[in-house]
Amino acid sequence: MFINKSLKEYIAATASGEPTPGGGSVAALVGSLGGALTNMVNNLTVGKKAYEELSEEIKSKIANNSKEVEKLIEDLTGIVDEDTKAFDKVMEAFKLPKETDEEKIARTKAIQEGYKVALEVPLRCAEKCLRILELQDVFANYGNVNAITDVGVGTLLAYSGLEGALFNVTINLGSIKDEEFKKEVSAKVDSILKEGKKLKEELLNIVYKRLG
Repeated sequence: MFINKSLKEYIAATASGEPTPGGGSVAALVGSLGGALTNMVNNLTVGKKAYEELSEEIKSKIANNSKEVEKLIEDLTGIVDEDTKAFDKVMEAFKLPKETDEEKIARTKAIQEGYKVALEVPLRCAEKCLRILELQDVFANYGNVNAITDVGVGTLLAYSGLEGALFNVTINLGSIKDEEFKKEVSAKVDSILKEGKKLKEELLNIVYKRLG
């Protein structure tokens, strides 16, 4: 499992001529690091003097958001390895026999189903990265000002994970013939990307303002 390798080993594996780990796995990894930095800011904030002066409502939001981010980090680290297997069904389907008409039909159907499975994993990755961005506002606004740059880096990483994962969704979508399915997923991709860009800019604006 790639997630259990050292950073050095993972980087070397990514740089090798092997197809995995690829962009989808790396997108999940950087997304998880975005979440990790978010929770680092939480841990550098709670208990400090400025934190004690916050309202109970904001303290509660910090605690709840941090807890959810922790779960998202866990989910994304799982996707680091899951994404490397996402294309397996497509590859298996291409190996199916195609001598008779029946075999050709069954093979085509299996390939199409494989592509749908392959894009489900990066789509889930993008949704989780988007959720991290949605949870970062309280840390950007009220997190320890000495760690505000970590909020910024966390934002950039979560967004990179989001858009990177959507690249993989889009390339698999191009091989699918089910027009209704393509339309539905394309709309979801556009929505996630639009919201992700908006949140990234809002968060970075807060970061730069607090830096100044």
